[in-house]
Amino acid sequence: MQEPFKSLPLVWTIHEGTLATRARNYASSGQLELLNDWKKVFNRATVVVFPDYVLPMMYSAFDAGNYYVIPGSPAKAWEADTNMDLYNDTVRVKMGFKPDDLVIAIVGTQFMYRGLWLEHALILRALLPLFSEVSVENESNSPIKVMILSGDSTSNYSVVIEAIAHNLHYPLGVVKHMAAEGDVDSVLNTADVVIYGSFLEEQTFPEILVKALCFRKPIIAPDLSNIRKYVDDRVNGYLFPKENIKALTHIILQVITNGKISPFARNIASIGRGSVKNLMALETIEGYAMLLENVLKLPSEVAFPKSIKELSPKLKEEWQWHLFEAFLNSTHEDRTSRSNRFLNQIELLQSNHTERDSYLPVPETDDSFLYDIWKEEKDIEMLNVRKRREEEELKDRIDQSHGTWDEVYRSAKRADRTKNDLHERDEGELERTGQPLCIYEPYLGEGTWPFLHHRSLYRGIGLSSKGRRPRRDDVDAPSRLPLLNNPYYRDILGEYGAFFAIANRIDRLHKNAWIGFQSWRATANKVSLSRIAENALVDAIQARRHGDALYFWVRMDVDSRNPLRQDFWSFCDAINAGNCKVTFSESLKRMYGIKHELEFLPLMPQDGDTWSVVQSWVLPTRSFLEFVMFSRMFVDALDAQMYDEHHESGRCYLSLSKDKHCYSRLLELLVNVWAYHSARRMVYVNPETGAMQEQHKFKSRRGQMWVRWFSYSTLKSMDEDMAEEADSDHPRRRWLWPSTGEVVWQGVFEKERHLRNKLKEKRKQQSKDKQTRQKRKRRQKVIGKYVKPPPEETENSNSTTILHQ
Repeated sequence: MQEPFKSLPLVWTIHEGTLATRARNYASSGQLELLNDWKKVFNRATVVVFPDYVLPMMYSAFDAGNYYVIPGSPAKAWEADTNMDLYNDTVRVKMGFKPDDLVIAIVGTQFMYRGLWLEHALILRALLPLFSEVSVENESNSPIKVMILSGDSTSNYSVVIEAIAHNLHYPLGVVKHMAAEGDVDSVLNTADVVIYGSFLEEQTFPEILVKALCFRKPIIAPDLSNIRKYVDDRVNGYLFPKENIKALTHIILQVITNGKISPFARNIASIGRGSVKNLMALETIEGYAMLLENVLKLPSEVAFPKSIKELSPKLKEEWQWHLFEAFLNSTHEDRTSRSNRFLNQIELLQSNHTERDSYLPVPETDDSFLYDIWKEEKDIEMLNVRKRREEEELKDRIDQSHGTWDEVYRSAKRADRTKNDLHERDEGELERTGQPLCIYEPYLGEGTWPFLHHRSLYRGIGLSSKGRRPRRDDVDAPSRLPLLNNPYYRDILGEYGAFFAIANRIDRLHKNAWIGFQSWRATANKVSLSRIAENALVDAIQARRHGDALYFWVRMDVDSRNPLRQDFWSFCDAINAGNCKVTFSESLKRMYGIKHELEFLPLMPQDGDTWSVVQSWVLPTRSFLEFVMFSRMFVDALDAQMYDEHHESGRCYLSLSKDKHCYSRLLELLVNVWAYHSARRMVYVNPETGAMQEQHKFKSRRGQMWVRWFSYSTLKSMDEDMAEEADSDHPRRRWLWPSTGEVVWQGVFEKERHLRNKLKEKRKQQSKDKQTRQKRKRRQKVIGKYVKPPPEETENSNSTTILHQ
């Protein structure tokens, strides 16, 4: 139910009604959350298959429009076989019958309908002559008993059966009614004869007759179309026309003679026992084959299965019972008990979750209290706003020593650079700082979490912002490469999106000398590095044992997609619908600008060594950037070649069907082509033992490498040409290359240098202008000064004034 497994086809087969019974209890008891969880599970399935038409009705609460019925199953015959030896005369005694009683069971459809009572009345009337031939002193002690199996325990159908038996003058206690929801197997095993008493046309052969035949019971049934298809009259059962009820009387008198089952009827029951074991096997096998043909979209490397018509009759008309040996020792009760235990665990987990939620305190709301809190917060906010305004007004009036303008500018830039780096580094990040190697594990969705590692050597990289692991320092690829926000390119590039995201401004993220990648699929297939292999790989890197080398640990020759151990290009064709070589050649010609029509395909010789698959390898960081530079140009050429058709129709000629991961299988092998022809060593690391073996040694490569086409100088000049075109011409055509990483060429450096100088001159000019304004600023001249006279002069002046007066 989580990515990346949401698109996988899921076929769910359900053979029992345990969950359906509990679902009704969930609804009545208010466990709606548990009910909704099960609805999501049913909705996730591509198709839910049932062996009959009753179970889909029982599971109607979960129906999401994906129900499908394929009638027939070996389960019923197997259950009857395992249960047959468990029954003996004690079961008959527990049900109220004597060991020498002859019991007739009247069974029918599991559906209740209006005319059922009338059909039962007609059958009971047809059985009356049987009792006239049996002479007993006390009719209530009749050796012949009749059981009618229908309805459920909550209905009043027992009263209806008693009334019918009374009106037909049956002896008291001879006719009994039993609910169909009870132990049906015990009823059938107790019976001596089984009569199918429903005249309703059904879509499949009745399941209850399958069980009766398995218990070696003579069956008598109306000649309905779905019964007549599998039962031959007087061969493996008895048939009577439903319009002629007298025929049933004639048959029952032949089956039961002198109060016992006739030898001919026993022989028919034995034949029926042999034929029912593989009953409906052909229809069921053909039904599943047709279903799988419509549901499964097989990849190109898979050999298509034969048509069902080409299979031998033995494989179609008989169940392969030897494949069920693991189940033959278990009983139906064992399987049912396992189902109940599983459902009990689910209910317990749900109840614990609900109880935890209920224990959370729920605060009582007080309107006056809430208003007081709001008013207080509002006053504080207004006070802060007023205070900030006053501080801003006073800022220019206060003389502050800030140093020179250059020092202020440098400190501000330093603060901006460190603003986003003030986060706490976890232990894994600190440990990786001193390591020579970091292996990134690309993933998409929560479904891949169990396959990711938690050690410091590894670091996850999420291809989508959704479904990232909590409390882990995983890299968010879309934030480093906005192209991955586009679902089309996120799916079509696959793990190459992680390569491009890491390489984009790599110095801000990756500080190690070596870099590696490991697909979560390698862990799922149990071919990921063990602790021993990890240590051996790190030791080899630190000792520089192989120099500039590509280390890989998932081999092509043992890949499950390559059972024939094909060579490189044959394997590439096999997993890409036979079009790998053509597509690779056309992409390289488009990438290098080659115009001729001849095939342009690098040699990948079959020299007895192997190649890397599943994107699990390690490279020096410098070489990784060179590989990404080559890959960006190759992917751009591939996209220009295939985008229009694939984006419009969803089809590409690297797959036999619609495939949103069109390029991924071809790109999976690209690192081998680059490493081989750029003269890198290729070293296989055994993922269990860590033993290393160099592949495709340089001596065997002489005269076969395309070094000129894959050299760093060639690729760098091509990269700069494309960067110059993207930066200078700004082409309006749809072009993938600029979106896959950095656009860098000499003109970019010159442009950035010119911009920096221009900004620097602008800042200097602004600083000079401000200083000039401050110097030219007009200041208010001093009007005058008041000098307070000394105290003595004040007293003398006062005394002089008095004398003059």
